[in-house]
Amino acid sequence: MKYYIISGEASGDLHGSNLVKALQVQDPQSNIRCWGGDLMQKQGAVLVKHYRDLAFMGFAEVIKNLPTIFKNISYCKADIQNFQPDALILIDYPGFNLRIAEWAHKKGFKVIYYISPQVWAWKEGRVKKMKQIIDKMLVILPFEKDYYHEKWNWEVDYVGHPLIEAIEEQKIALGYHDEDIHPTHSSNKIALLPGSRKQEISKKLPIMLDVAKWFPEYEFVVAEAPGQDSEFYASFLQAYKNVSSVKNATYQLLLESKAALVTSGTATLEAALLGVPEIVCYKGSSISYQIAKRLIKIKYICLVNLIMDKLVVTELIQDDLTTKNLIKELNDLLHNQKRREELKSDYQALKEKLSKGGHASTQAAKIISVFLSK
Repeated sequence: MKYYIISGEASGDLHGSNLVKALQVQDPQSNIRCWGGDLMQKQGAVLVKHYRDLAFMGFAEVIKNLPTIFKNISYCKADIQNFQPDALILIDYPGFNLRIAEWAHKKGFKVIYYISPQVWAWKEGRVKKMKQIIDKMLVILPFEKDYYHEKWNWEVDYVGHPLIEAIEEQKIALGYHDEDIHPTHSSNKIALLPGSRKQEISKKLPIMLDVAKWFPEYEFVVAEAPGQDSEFYASFLQAYKNVSSVKNATYQLLLESKAALVTSGTATLEAALLGVPEIVCYKGSSISYQIAKRLIKIKYICLVNLIMDKLVVTELIQDDLTTKNLIKELNDLLHNQKRREELKSDYQALKEKLSKGGHASTQAAKIISVFLSK
């Protein structure tokens, strides 16, 4: 069968690559075309457009880039029409993907959504339309199945979280047993994960780097985003003696680090599942933040805290994300043994919650295969 997969950021590329691999097991004759990144391409999907050309962060940035976004949407529709897939598989990235889903539904294509938009956080009104235009919804957070069923009378499939299998594979490849939870507690490394988009890196990395001056005994290491050039980071790093960077080695870095400063998003979950004590950092443009604050209706911005339904890891958001606050929180994270032990226990409970559905990509591919065979 022919599959057309659309993801618009680094995490979507990762999960999309595992889905591509799982689909090929279910359907050895599969023909897969995608919007994604290097990982999906490496698994054999034909890459139409890279996510680094698609990712715009925040309300103000989206408005500024609307002509490019509309041009990409038109191009995508034409490419789908030309390819004539048996299934259109959309991975998160709702601003773009829900527009494509509505168009594709009208054209008669089967629409499958893998990794639900976070409608429980904001723009909940989209669910009514989503029910009409999405033929099969696959969710990866345990509370989402109940949310859709109880609030919207929509039966969706929970497949487990795809990070579980991605991390298992990476740990084994790096020589760790899966049961090893953050084995290098004696490390002197602090991981800095400032995000994947230029706008967010430029906002948060300078604040993270300022902290390095106050911890000269530690080596601060920046995880470069796969979609950004190393030269982009050089201007930020050159003034700091105890700062370096790595590329395409984020999991290795996290496994070797005593703590991490992490931009909100999927990376917070990755750090937790690898057992790394972390501080969650978020800072957007003032306009984008003020709009978001009025629209988003969740208690936490960090996935770890949302899934556990309590404050497991510290969140420093917007005006709270200062050098002073980061120094205070990092110092406590490094030297408060009780806090580190509590984190270890909460991280283990988090992993158990997310492992109940099995390997997400395998479950998703099986469900897709059955669905398309009807």
